[in-house]
Amino acid sequence: MNTPTILLGAFDRHNFGDLLFPHLAAALLPGSRLIFAGLAERDLRPFGGHRTHALARLAAEFGNAPVRLIHVGGEILTCEAWHAALMLQPADAVPALVARLDAHPAERLAWARNTLGLASLAPYVAGRRLFPRAQLLHVGVGGANLAHSPPALRAEVIEALGEADAVGVRERQTLAHLHAAGIAAHLIPDPAVLTAERFGPTIAAHAARGEVAAVGQRFPGGYLAVQLSADFGDDATLDTLAAQLTQAALACACGIVLFRAGSAPWHDDPDCLQRLARRLPGARVQVFQSLQLWDICGLIAGSRGYCGSSLHGRIVATAFARPHLNVLPPQRSEPGKVQAYIDSWEAPALPATAPVDMLAARLGEALAADTANLRRAADSLADRYQRSFTAHLPRERHR
Repeated sequence: MNTPTILLGAFDRHNFGDLLFPHLAAALLPGSRLIFAGLAERDLRPFGGHRTHALARLAAEFGNAPVRLIHVGGEILTCEAWHAALMLQPADAVPALVARLDAHPAERLAWARNTLGLASLAPYVAGRRLFPRAQLLHVGVGGANLAHSPPALRAEVIEALGEADAVGVRERQTLAHLHAAGIAAHLIPDPAVLTAERFGPTIAAHAARGEVAAVGQRFPGGYLAVQLSADFGDDATLDTLAAQLTQAALACACGIVLFRAGSAPWHDDPDCLQRLARRLPGARVQVFQSLQLWDICGLIAGSRGYCGSSLHGRIVATAFARPHLNVLPPQRSEPGKVQAYIDSWEAPALPATAPVDMLAARLGEALAADTANLRRAADSLADRYQRSFTAHLPRERHR
């Protein structure tokens, strides 16, 4: 009997990495009966994603069945119900919700639970309360700041992970915290390291037409793929970014293509990119409009290098052996998921991150990386992910 495999993640909203994860998991599970689950019923297929089914409904339907449930990636261990529910709302509805509820923890949690149909504090982490007979698996999930999460949320996550059949996390910071809590987790790269290997032809086909192809024609000498979250949107930061990017583009004689890696609330702001574009030389800059998953991959794959704040912009660039550099948000104090991932998987020989005012110099160093070394690193990460996935993924069985 081919029992269902539920793939769970935040691919019910538009975010680059989350849209990728279910494709990558499905590619490693040929012949499986797959159900794509989020917290809400959504159809992201126009963007290259999937149609998702709400976890609450799936728990009611399959809660007592011997399903296999795979958490397929993302920073899900620290995603609170309030934030998860907000990111599923229309962007123009979020400010009023925050103004009404943010200062009232009990009311905002009640609203989130009612919105999601789940009592969980960390709703993207499913435990045996929802699926008592399931195989519960985590493959490449993250929780870099779990130690600093609210105690009740952390306790719920630790309980759910303790019930799981296998727990694979994508960086050592989360791994150390889980080991200290008694969870027998293992280290596995982020699933997106497989992007080039599993979907290279699909991405090449998208890059050969439409907006990606037009970018290549406009900048025959190449371009930098640049992405920035809304954290960089103040005028002083944009002024500095514009000066640094202009210097970098002149040094490598290439264009600058600004793109978004997510349109969900609290992700990338199109107004921020437009304001940055107006500060850059018009002949050297283009704002990339497409939010289609494979177009974004094609843009990164065809670039001279990636520069931005997105972890998955970096990882997809790594998968295609492209130079990559993350820009540090101006107000960020604690090391986040990007730094935790870098510390776990990347050699310290090349610059990995840069503050805004040092972007040009460090980007120049990153662009000088040896392509053969980048390719070896990409192949090694893809191989390690596949081997770890196979080794730690129990086969379908019945409880």
